[in-house]
Amino acid sequence: MRIAFTAKGKDWESPMDARFGRAEFLVVYDEEADTLSHFDNREIANVGHGAGPQTAQKIFDMKVDALVTGNGPGGNAAAVLNQTGIKIFIGAGDMTIRKAYEAYQKKQLNLA
Repeated sequence: MRIAFTAKGKDWESPMDARFGRAEFLVVYDEEADTLSHFDNREIANVGHGAGPQTAQKIFDMKVDALVTGNGPGGNAAAVLNQTGIKIFIGAGDMTIRKAYEAYQKKQLNLA
């Protein structure tokens, strides 16, 4: 299982970014390989419109099975992600990536 997190940094102790479309980093944990990788998404801050769908496309390109985020994607981005079959879990905005992963494992996050 590959799980993407919207984050403000690149490692387990980084705080989650409650935003979806304009999240600073997209961090992916591959449970099988036990590896953490990241994508620097900070350039999206300069996009006037369409940040959510563009970030959704990046998430799709990362070939993840689930997304853990704070507030969840907006309407257009959610529509893109729903078509891909990626499960979206919300409610992790005030956590670190590690705590968000633990909450995901314990089924303490809400399925969007």
